[in-house]
Amino acid sequence: MKHLRYFDALARLGHFGRAAETCAISQPALSMQIKELEQLVGAPLVERGARQIRLTGLGEDFAERVSVILSAVDDLTDLARASQGQLTGRLRIGVIPTVAPYLLPRIIMALSATHPALDLFPREAVTGRLIDELMAARLDAAIVALPVSEPSLEEVALFEEEFVLVRALNEADQPVPDPGMLHEMRLLLLEEGHCFRDQALSFCKLSPDVTRELMEGSSLSTLVQMVGAGIGITLVPEMAVPIETRSAEVSIARLPEPRPRRTVGMVWRRSNPLGAQLGRIAGIVRQVGLETQSAAHR
Repeated sequence: MKHLRYFDALARLGHFGRAAETCAISQPALSMQIKELEQLVGAPLVERGARQIRLTGLGEDFAERVSVILSAVDDLTDLARASQGQLTGRLRIGVIPTVAPYLLPRIIMALSATHPALDLFPREAVTGRLIDELMAARLDAAIVALPVSEPSLEEVALFEEEFVLVRALNEADQPVPDPGMLHEMRLLLLEEGHCFRDQALSFCKLSPDVTRELMEGSSLSTLVQMVGAGIGITLVPEMAVPIETRSAEVSIARLPEPRPRRTVGMVWRRSNPLGAQLGRIAGIVRQVGLETQSAAHR
């Protein structure tokens, strides 16, 4: 099993250094473990290059089956954990980037208080990547914007939040524009892959085809700082306002009704034996989210 987990990490990451870091061992030790596995198999699984590695044909087939085996083993572990009642041990939870900086610290504190035997492993990534890792059983649950619309996943809505308009400070007294006018005002968006980007485009009734004319940033923090520098305007979720506006000279305005909003929820595999315990974790996350919203309103 140890060899299989090391090989799975290498196959997913395609890099000995990153795989070794993920497995918490040294790179030479990982390389030695992979060689031992190849000796056990009786054939090479990896092509080693100067800068990158590639899986052999056998290695690719091997990786697919290893992933299934590890998922089944993890399900057995979760089945045993489910019988204990309260969740203990490792919890691998993914969070999208437009939620993680504002909610994750509070979630960790809340779970530390209610589940002291829980070992939390958070992972921040865009929705598509989190869903892929969830389906591959590399995550136990993920906090994302709903709906995900994946039949094999359980979706639990946690709370709703509005998007607010961020403008330069000297525009604070100007009328709030209609949604259709936003793209004419140098609208700043997150780069492709972020679900928040798609939600902003939908609210502004913009086609993804026009985004080449819009300005992009890698994070909400970057967008807000660009607005503060007078480059344009942007939309941010309400929970981000207290943190992102502290060091930027910007003004906040609520858009006219119907205001844009999103539903933040938690998802996990329906087949996960820990479903009942994850439902209780979702309840704690919901309370944290509502408290965060309340603090943002003050």
